[in-house]
Amino acid sequence: MSTASTRPPAGRYGRSSDERADRTLRIVGAVLAAAMLALFGWFGYHYVVKNEISGELIGFDVSKTAVKIRLEVHKDAGTEGYCTVRSQAADGAEVGRADFRFGGEDTRIDRVVTLRTTAPGSSAELLGCRAD
Repeated sequence: MSTASTRPPAGRYGRSSDERADRTLRIVGAVLAAAMLALFGWFGYHYVVKNEISGELIGFDVSKTAVKIRLEVHKDAGTEGYCTVRSQAADGAEVGRADFRFGGEDTRIDRVVTLRTTAPGSSAELLGCRAD
C-alpha cells in the first residue's frame, strides 16, 4: 500500500471552489467598503459644509408659566432660520414647544428667548436648528 495524496495535481483542474469563494468575498468586501466610505463622506460634507445654522443651549431659568432659555446660534451671514426648543415637566410630559427665528447678517447670535409653558417646566432642550 502506498499513501497517495487525495488532492489532484496543482493547476490541473483550474481554481478550487475555496479560491473562487475567497475572491468573491474580497470583491464584495471592497465594494461595501467603498460604499460606506462614500456614505460617511457625504454625511460629513453635509454636517460640516452645508450646516448653515446651528445652535447651543447655554442655560435656562424656569418659572411657573415660562422658561427663559439662553441660546447661542451660529449661522452663515445672511442666512435665515429657526431653532426649536421644548420644555418638559418633572414627570416627562412636554409642557411647551416653540420655534424661534434668527436672521440678519450676524454670524453669532446670543439671545435669551422666553418659552411659555402650560405647566411648570423643569427642563429645557434644544431640538435643533434649520435654515429656511
